[in-house]
Amino acid sequence: MINIKDKTVKGLFWSFVDSIFGQGLQFIIGIILARILTPREFGVIGMMAIFIAISQAFIESGFIQALVRKQKCTQVDYSTVFYFNISGSIILYVSLIYFSKSIASFYNEPQIENLLKVLSLSLIINAFAIVQRTILTKNINFKLQTRISMLASISSGAVAIWMAMKGYGVWSLVGLTLVRSFVTSVFLWVFVQWKPSLIFSKKSFNELFSYGSKLLLSSLINTSFINIYYLIIGKYFSVIQLGYFTRAVQFTELSAKNLTGIINRVTFPVLSTLQDNKIALKKKYKRIITSSMLISFTLMFGLAAIAEPMVITLIGEKWRPIIVYLQLLCFASSLYPLHSLNLNILKIFGRSDLFLRLEIIKIILLIPFIYAGVKFGMLILIIGQMLLSLIVYFLNSYWSKSLINYSSMEQIKDILPSVFIAMGTAGSVFILGNYLTINPLLSLFAQIIFGLIIFLILGEIGKNKEYFYIKSIIRQYI
Repeated sequence: MINIKDKTVKGLFWSFVDSIFGQGLQFIIGIILARILTPREFGVIGMMAIFIAISQAFIESGFIQALVRKQKCTQVDYSTVFYFNISGSIILYVSLIYFSKSIASFYNEPQIENLLKVLSLSLIINAFAIVQRTILTKNINFKLQTRISMLASISSGAVAIWMAMKGYGVWSLVGLTLVRSFVTSVFLWVFVQWKPSLIFSKKSFNELFSYGSKLLLSSLINTSFINIYYLIIGKYFSVIQLGYFTRAVQFTELSAKNLTGIINRVTFPVLSTLQDNKIALKKKYKRIITSSMLISFTLMFGLAAIAEPMVITLIGEKWRPIIVYLQLLCFASSLYPLHSLNLNILKIFGRSDLFLRLEIIKIILLIPFIYAGVKFGMLILIIGQMLLSLIVYFLNSYWSKSLINYSSMEQIKDILPSVFIAMGTAGSVFILGNYLTINPLLSLFAQIIFGLIIFLILGEIGKNKEYFYIKSIIRQYI
């Protein structure tokens, strides 16, 4: 029988493969599209991001976490969630069609009306496969999810690039989303051995919703919290600046948010099995935090250090304004896995009430930062995002002390060695870049190789436990 450690390592490995190949393919496709399209077209898509994201969060309604957390789910549970998802997606799709003209008027961008009507079809398409994806997550089967993700990325990317080259402009980005959603849903239906029954149980719905309802509100608030910048920049700045911001975020998402997604997908179902053993839970949780943050800090600080040659090499001079945005966002994003892991503790113990309270506090704290950004400019807006990320960490980690006796200060003490390794690596790479006078492509390669060497040296000399733990996992799978 596979033990908890093996399930965790195996799940993390396949999630990492998914991130490297599946999400990596999406990133490469995004680079190709960025070279063909203009910042304005990415900005127009960014204007619709918050409406699609909030709708998607509402459809899921906390049911995914409720199903994953529940020890024994029945066919009735899955079927009930399935029909709720479908009904909710149709209602939201109709609502977005109804409000599409008003949204276009809000931004003073008439083309958004038709774009949103088509793009929001992805909500219905995604709803058909939410339960299948949840079953795979509950079973910690990320190998199949990786294969499906790669197939979806290749097919949607091919369509989007063809559309961009044929002059479809922003519609190629809409096509990218729709085709990816459709292919993903189709393959989940084909490969996951689950089909809904003709049953909807009010009892099952109430049971799952009693846990998921607060997570629904929390998810809606958190999604608004994350995506509010698209709304503010699109309204108070320019569509081109929003395009720059959107592209910068996409660079950071390849590392920070994908890493957070990997950790969430694997650790939540694994840690949920330990909810009745706080000592074992803390031990496993501590290991996950320390190893995850070594990866996160190193990736994000390193990404900030190579931002200039990377942007110029990959997407060209026309995107140079995003370099500063990208560097600031890297520092803000480096804490995302830490935020997420601390919030997972609340979900594991069923404290969705505290989860909701934290999300409300974060929105209140966000208001002065948004005001300062609108008043003083884009850089201040993003610097505020960086400062807010630090403040939010202490809020999210507060309850880990009372639930599993793992305080903020103890967490900081545990991850401090990783911070030093990441700062040493990134600082060395940044200094090297300032002295290099070669073209951006060669500079990028030189900095990456140099950074890898410095990281290995610091890990070995410093006898960093997390470094050797990650090294052992890599050796195991190689």
